[in-house]
Amino acid sequence: MLMVYEACRDLPLEDINIETPLAPMVGKQIKGKKIMVVPIFRAGLGMEKGILDLIPSARVGHIGLFRDERTLQPVEYYCKLPKDGKERIVIIPDPMLATGRSAVKAIDLVKKNGAQKIKFLCIVATKVGIDLVHEYHPDVDVFCAAIDPTLREDGYISPGLGDAGDRLFGTK
Repeated sequence: MLMVYEACRDLPLEDINIETPLAPMVGKQIKGKKIMVVPIFRAGLGMEKGILDLIPSARVGHIGLFRDERTLQPVEYYCKLPKDGKERIVIIPDPMLATGRSAVKAIDLVKKNGAQKIKFLCIVATKVGIDLVHEYHPDVDVFCAAIDPTLREDGYISPGLGDAGDRLFGTK
C-alpha cells in the first residue's frame, strides 16, 4: 500500500462535496476515470489486494506471463483487460523486476489496449531490469522498494527473494 501511495502522488485531483455527520465539507478525489490495476500472474496477485485496499474503485485486469527457462523470454498465456484502458492510469504490479522482459511485455500489452499513462510497481529490482523497461518504454515510471546488485545468468535477482510466485503460493 505504501508503494501505491507513492506511485499515485502526482495524480490529478478534483473537489468532491462530502456530507459528514457534523457538517458538509469539500474533500479531494482522484480526477477522471481513475485507476486500472493489472497484476502479472502469479506473483503480481500478491500485490493486488494492497492496491485495491487503497483504491477500491480501481478496475482490474490480469496478464499471465511465464519465463521460458531456456531463453529467459516471457511467454504470454493469458490477457484480460477492461476495454477503457485509454481513459485510465494503469498500475502494473509484479514483485520482482529482474531482466525486465516480462515487464516490457506486460507494458506492451496494456499499451496495445490503449493505455497511455502506466506505472510499474515492484518490490525488488535490478538496474538491468529498470534500464530495459526505460529503453523500451521511457514514458513508464518504475517504483521499487529496493534495487539488488546482481542479475544471475539464470535470470534471478541476487540476493533477491527467489521466485516470488513460489513463495507466495508455497509451490516450491
